[in-house]
Amino acid sequence: MPEGDTVWRTARRLHTALAGARIVECDLRWPQISTADLTGETTLEVVSRGKHLLHRIEGGLTLHSHLRMEGQWWIAATSPGTVRWRRSADLRALIATPDWTALGLRLGMLDLVPTTSERELLGHLGPDLLGPDWEPVVAVGNVMASPDPIGQALLDQRNLAGLGTLWVAETLFAERVHPWAPADGLGREAIERLVDRAHRFLDRSRTDAVQSSTGLRQPGQTTYVHGRSGRPCRRCGDPVRVAMIGPATRARTMFYCPSCQGGLGPTDDGRPQSPLGAQPRGPRSRGSA
Repeated sequence: MPEGDTVWRTARRLHTALAGARIVECDLRWPQISTADLTGETTLEVVSRGKHLLHRIEGGLTLHSHLRMEGQWWIAATSPGTVRWRRSADLRALIATPDWTALGLRLGMLDLVPTTSERELLGHLGPDLLGPDWEPVVAVGNVMASPDPIGQALLDQRNLAGLGTLWVAETLFAERVHPWAPADGLGREAIERLVDRAHRFLDRSRTDAVQSSTGLRQPGQTTYVHGRSGRPCRRCGDPVRVAMIGPATRARTMFYCPSCQGGLGPTDDGRPQSPLGAQPRGPRSRGSA
Protein backbone atom coordinates (compact mmCIF):
# COMPACT_ATOMS: atom_id res chain seq x y z
CA MET A 1 0.00 0.00 0.00
CA PRO A 2 1.43 3.44 -0.92
CA GLU A 3 2.59 5.32 2.18
CA GLY A 4 2.34 8.98 3.12
CA ASP A 5 5.39 10.09 1.16
CA THR A 6 4.13 8.46 -2.05
CA VAL A 7 0.66 9.94 -1.58
CA TRP A 8 2.20 13.37 -0.91
CA ARG A 9 4.09 13.18 -4.21
CA THR A 10 0.92 12.07 -6.01
CA ALA A 11 -0.99 15.06 -4.62
CA ARG A 12 1.80 17.38 -5.69
CA ARG A 13 1.78 16.04 -9.27
CA LEU A 14 -2.01 16.29 -9.49
CA HIS A 15 -1.95 19.82 -8.09
CA THR A 16 0.72 20.94 -10.55
CA ALA A 17 -1.23 19.52 -13.49
CA LEU A 18 -4.78 20.52 -12.54
CA ALA A 19 -4.84 23.49 -10.13
CA GLY A 20 -6.35 26.62 -11.65
CA ALA A 21 -7.53 24.81 -14.79
CA ARG A 22 -11.11 24.28 -15.95
CA ILE A 23 -12.36 20.69 -16.08
CA VAL A 24 -13.45 19.83 -19.64
CA GLU A 25 -14.29 16.17 -19.06
CA CYS A 26 -15.30 14.15 -15.98
CA ASP A 27 -15.98 10.43 -15.71
CA LEU A 28 -16.47 8.97 -12.20
CA ARG A 29 -16.97 5.21 -12.34
CA TRP A 30 -18.00 4.60 -8.76
CA PRO A 31 -21.37 3.72 -7.19
CA GLN A 32 -23.32 6.67 -5.77
CA ILE A 33 -21.31 9.28 -7.70
CA SER A 34 -21.25 7.88 -11.24
CA THR A 35 -23.73 10.50 -12.46
CA ALA A 36 -21.86 13.47 -10.98
CA ASP A 37 -20.44 15.86 -13.54
CA LEU A 38 -17.71 18.35 -12.64
CA THR A 39 -17.33 19.68 -16.19
CA GLY A 40 -16.91 23.44 -16.26
CA GLU A 41 -15.63 23.68 -12.69
CA THR A 42 -12.08 24.67 -11.74
CA THR A 43 -9.67 22.74 -9.54
CA LEU A 44 -8.61 24.81 -6.54
CA GLU A 45 -5.99 22.46 -5.11
CA VAL A 46 -5.04 18.84 -4.55
CA VAL A 47 -3.57 17.95 -1.15
CA SER A 48 -2.80 14.83 0.83
CA ARG A 49 -3.88 13.89 4.34
CA GLY A 50 -2.00 10.84 5.54
CA LYS A 51 -2.72 8.24 2.85
CA HIS A 52 -5.77 10.13 1.52
CA LEU A 53 -6.03 12.51 -1.44
CA LEU A 54 -8.30 15.56 -1.42
CA HIS A 55 -9.07 17.18 -4.79
CA ARG A 56 -10.85 20.43 -3.94
CA ILE A 57 -13.02 22.00 -6.61
CA GLU A 58 -14.68 25.39 -6.88
CA GLY A 59 -18.26 25.39 -5.76
CA GLY A 60 -17.39 23.69 -2.48
CA LEU A 61 -16.84 20.06 -3.51
CA THR A 62 -14.01 17.64 -2.74
CA LEU A 63 -13.19 14.49 -4.69
CA HIS A 64 -11.65 12.18 -2.09
CA SER A 65 -9.66 9.10 -3.05
CA HIS A 66 -7.58 6.42 -1.36
CA LEU A 67 -5.17 4.19 -3.28
CA ARG A 68 -5.38 1.17 -0.97
CA MET A 69 -3.14 -1.64 -2.25
CA GLU A 70 -3.09 -1.21 -6.03
CA GLY A 71 -4.52 2.21 -6.85
CA GLN A 72 -2.68 5.00 -8.61
CA TRP A 73 -3.28 8.30 -10.34
CA TRP A 74 -1.66 8.74 -13.73
CA ILE A 75 -1.28 12.07 -15.48
CA ALA A 76 -1.14 12.21 -19.28
CA ALA A 77 -1.29 15.00 -21.81
CA THR A 78 -4.87 15.49 -22.95
CA SER A 79 -4.93 13.97 -26.41
CA PRO A 80 -6.68 11.29 -28.46
CA GLY A 81 -4.18 8.87 -26.93
CA THR A 82 -6.06 8.90 -23.63
CA VAL A 83 -9.05 7.25 -25.32
CA ARG A 84 -7.67 3.79 -24.62
CA TRP A 85 -7.90 4.45 -20.88
CA ARG A 86 -11.59 5.29 -21.21
CA ARG A 87 -12.11 1.67 -22.21
CA SER A 88 -10.03 0.23 -19.38
CA ALA A 89 -11.69 -1.88 -16.68
CA ASP A 90 -9.14 -0.38 -14.25
CA LEU A 91 -10.42 3.18 -14.72
CA ARG A 92 -12.29 4.56 -11.71
CA ALA A 93 -12.02 8.31 -12.38
CA LEU A 94 -11.04 10.63 -15.21
CA ILE A 95 -10.60 14.37 -14.76
CA ALA A 96 -9.42 16.24 -17.85
CA THR A 97 -8.37 19.83 -18.46
CA PRO A 98 -7.43 21.26 -21.87
CA ASP A 99 -3.78 20.32 -21.20
CA TRP A 100 -3.73 17.38 -18.78
CA THR A 101 -5.82 14.33 -17.95
CA ALA A 102 -5.74 12.67 -14.52
CA LEU A 103 -6.62 8.97 -14.58
CA GLY A 104 -7.52 7.19 -11.34
CA LEU A 105 -6.78 3.49 -11.80
CA ARG A 106 -7.79 0.67 -9.43
CA LEU A 107 -8.62 3.18 -6.69
CA GLY A 108 -9.63 1.68 -3.36
CA MET A 109 -11.96 4.49 -2.37
CA LEU A 110 -13.66 7.40 -4.16
CA ASP A 111 -16.11 9.93 -2.70
CA LEU A 112 -17.52 13.28 -3.76
CA VAL A 113 -18.44 15.32 -0.70
CA PRO A 114 -18.91 18.95 0.32
CA THR A 115 -15.52 20.37 1.24
CA THR A 116 -17.01 21.38 4.57
CA SER A 117 -17.67 17.67 5.26
CA GLU A 118 -14.11 16.42 4.78
CA ARG A 119 -13.77 15.95 8.52
CA GLU A 120 -16.54 13.36 8.44
CA LEU A 121 -14.28 11.23 6.23
CA LEU A 122 -10.92 11.98 7.82
CA GLY A 123 -11.63 13.19 11.33
CA HIS A 124 -10.50 9.87 12.79
CA LEU A 125 -6.93 10.35 11.55
CA GLY A 126 -4.13 11.31 13.88
CA PRO A 127 -1.59 14.06 13.10
CA ASP A 128 -0.28 13.88 9.54
CA LEU A 129 3.48 13.28 9.50
CA LEU A 130 3.77 15.38 6.33
CA GLY A 131 0.98 17.84 7.03
CA PRO A 132 1.36 21.56 7.76
CA ASP A 133 -0.29 20.91 11.12
CA TRP A 134 2.05 18.10 12.18
CA GLU A 135 1.88 17.77 15.98
CA PRO A 136 4.55 15.36 17.27
CA VAL A 137 3.47 15.80 20.90
CA VAL A 138 -0.05 14.62 20.04
CA ALA A 139 1.29 11.72 17.99
CA VAL A 140 3.59 10.62 20.83
CA GLY A 141 0.70 10.78 23.30
CA ASN A 142 -1.53 8.71 21.00
CA VAL A 143 1.09 6.00 20.55
CA MET A 144 1.94 5.91 24.26
CA ALA A 145 -1.72 5.35 25.10
CA SER A 146 -2.11 2.45 22.66
CA PRO A 147 -2.63 -1.03 24.17
CA ASP A 148 -1.20 -2.60 20.99
CA PRO A 149 2.31 -3.76 20.09
CA ILE A 150 4.41 -0.81 18.95
CA GLY A 151 4.52 -1.97 15.33
CA GLN A 152 0.74 -2.12 15.24
CA ALA A 153 0.38 1.19 17.07
CA LEU A 154 2.57 2.97 14.51
CA LEU A 155 0.52 1.47 11.67
CA ASP A 156 -2.73 2.68 13.24
CA GLN A 157 -3.68 5.80 11.30
CA ARG A 158 -5.70 7.03 14.28
CA ASN A 159 -2.46 7.54 16.18
CA LEU A 160 -0.50 9.25 13.42
CA ALA A 161 -1.26 9.34 9.72
CA GLY A 162 0.98 8.30 6.85
CA LEU A 163 3.01 5.30 8.01
CA GLY A 164 2.82 1.89 6.35
CA THR A 165 4.71 -1.35 6.75
CA LEU A 166 7.85 -0.13 4.99
CA TRP A 167 8.53 2.92 7.14
CA VAL A 168 7.37 1.27 10.36
CA ALA A 169 9.76 -1.65 9.85
CA GLU A 170 12.65 0.64 8.97
CA THR A 171 11.92 2.97 11.90
CA LEU A 172 11.79 0.14 14.43
CA PHE A 173 15.00 -1.39 13.09
CA ALA A 174 16.84 1.94 13.16
CA GLU A 175 15.87 2.39 16.82
CA ARG A 176 16.48 -1.28 17.74
CA VAL A 177 12.91 -1.70 19.02
CA HIS A 178 11.08 -5.05 18.99
CA PRO A 179 7.96 -4.68 16.81
CA TRP A 180 5.84 -6.63 19.28
CA ALA A 181 6.91 -4.68 22.38
CA PRO A 182 3.84 -3.16 24.12
CA ALA A 183 3.56 0.47 23.02
CA ASP A 184 2.32 1.60 26.42
CA GLY A 185 5.37 0.08 28.13
CA LEU A 186 8.18 1.70 26.13
CA GLY A 187 8.12 5.09 27.81
CA ARG A 188 7.90 8.60 26.43
CA GLU A 189 11.56 8.99 25.48
CA ALA A 190 11.57 5.84 23.32
CA ILE A 191 8.30 6.79 21.63
CA GLU A 192 9.60 10.30 20.95
CA ARG A 193 12.65 8.83 19.22
CA LEU A 194 10.48 6.53 17.11
CA VAL A 195 8.10 9.29 16.05
CA ASP A 196 10.99 11.63 15.25
CA ARG A 197 12.77 8.94 13.22
CA ALA A 198 9.59 8.13 11.27
CA HIS A 199 9.00 11.80 10.54
CA ARG A 200 12.57 12.25 9.29
CA PHE A 201 12.32 9.17 7.05
CA LEU A 202 9.08 10.38 5.42
CA ASP A 203 10.12 14.01 5.19
CA ARG A 204 13.34 13.05 3.40
CA SER A 205 11.55 10.60 1.10
CA ARG A 206 8.63 12.74 -0.01
CA THR A 207 10.65 14.58 -2.66
CA ASP A 208 12.42 11.47 -3.95
CA ALA A 209 10.74 8.89 -6.18
CA VAL A 210 12.96 6.16 -4.67
CA GLN A 211 12.00 5.26 -1.11
CA SER A 212 15.29 4.64 0.69
CA SER A 213 16.19 4.43 4.36
CA THR A 214 19.79 3.47 3.64
CA GLY A 215 20.49 6.45 1.40
CA LEU A 216 21.24 4.10 -1.50
CA ARG A 217 19.15 4.03 -4.67
CA GLN A 218 20.29 0.77 -6.27
CA PRO A 219 17.68 -2.03 -6.44
CA GLY A 220 17.95 -4.27 -3.40
CA GLN A 221 19.97 -1.69 -1.44
CA THR A 222 17.28 0.79 -0.38
CA THR A 223 16.13 -0.78 2.91
CA TYR A 224 17.60 -2.34 6.04
CA VAL A 225 14.93 -4.97 6.73
CA HIS A 226 11.77 -4.34 4.71
CA GLY A 227 11.45 -6.88 1.91
CA ARG A 228 14.68 -8.60 3.02
CA SER A 229 13.48 -11.69 4.89
CA GLY A 230 15.96 -14.56 4.59
CA ARG A 231 18.80 -12.19 3.76
CA PRO A 232 21.64 -11.07 6.06
CA CYS A 233 20.97 -8.13 8.35
CA ARG A 234 23.05 -5.15 7.26
CA ARG A 235 23.97 -4.50 10.89
CA CYS A 236 24.73 -7.93 12.42
CA GLY A 237 24.69 -10.40 9.53
CA ASP A 238 22.03 -12.71 10.98
CA PRO A 239 18.94 -13.46 8.85
CA VAL A 240 16.19 -10.85 8.60
CA ARG A 241 12.73 -12.33 9.16
CA VAL A 242 9.10 -11.54 8.40
CA ALA A 243 6.00 -12.32 10.48
CA MET A 244 2.46 -11.03 10.76
CA ILE A 245 1.45 -8.34 13.23
CA GLY A 246 -2.03 -7.23 14.27
CA PRO A 247 -5.42 -8.98 14.58
CA ALA A 248 -6.22 -11.69 12.06
CA THR A 249 -8.66 -9.55 10.10
CA ARG A 250 -6.13 -6.69 9.75
CA ALA A 251 -2.79 -8.48 10.02
CA ARG A 252 0.16 -6.83 8.27
CA THR A 253 3.63 -8.06 7.39
CA MET A 254 6.47 -6.98 9.65
CA PHE A 255 10.11 -7.36 8.64
CA TYR A 256 12.67 -7.29 11.44
CA CYS A 257 16.00 -8.65 12.69
CA PRO A 258 15.52 -10.81 15.81
CA SER A 259 19.19 -10.42 16.75
CA CYS A 260 19.11 -6.62 16.65
CA GLN A 261 15.56 -6.16 17.88
CA GLY A 262 15.10 -8.42 20.85
CA GLY A 263 14.23 -11.89 19.61
CA LEU A 264 11.54 -13.67 17.61
CA GLY A 265 8.07 -12.21 17.40
CA PRO A 266 5.16 -14.16 18.92
CA THR A 267 3.76 -14.94 15.47
CA ASP A 268 7.10 -16.13 14.10
CA ASP A 269 7.57 -19.92 14.18
CA GLY A 270 11.34 -19.57 13.77
CA ARG A 271 11.58 -21.85 10.76
CA PRO A 272 14.10 -20.92 8.04
CA GLN A 273 12.82 -18.37 5.57
CA SER A 274 13.98 -18.16 1.99
CA PRO A 275 14.68 -14.75 0.50
CA LEU A 276 11.60 -13.21 -1.08
CA GLY A 277 11.38 -14.19 -4.71
CA ALA A 278 13.72 -17.14 -4.34
CA GLN A 279 12.57 -20.40 -5.85
CA PRO A 280 12.30 -23.28 -3.36
CA ARG A 281 14.79 -26.05 -3.96
CA GLY A 282 13.51 -29.45 -4.91
CA PRO A 283 14.15 -32.40 -7.19
CA ARG A 284 14.63 -31.39 -10.76
CA SER A 285 11.85 -32.53 -13.03
CA ARG A 286 12.93 -34.69 -15.92
CA GLY A 287 11.64 -33.90 -19.33
CA SER A 288 9.86 -36.63 -21.24
CA ALA A 289 11.90 -38.42 -23.83
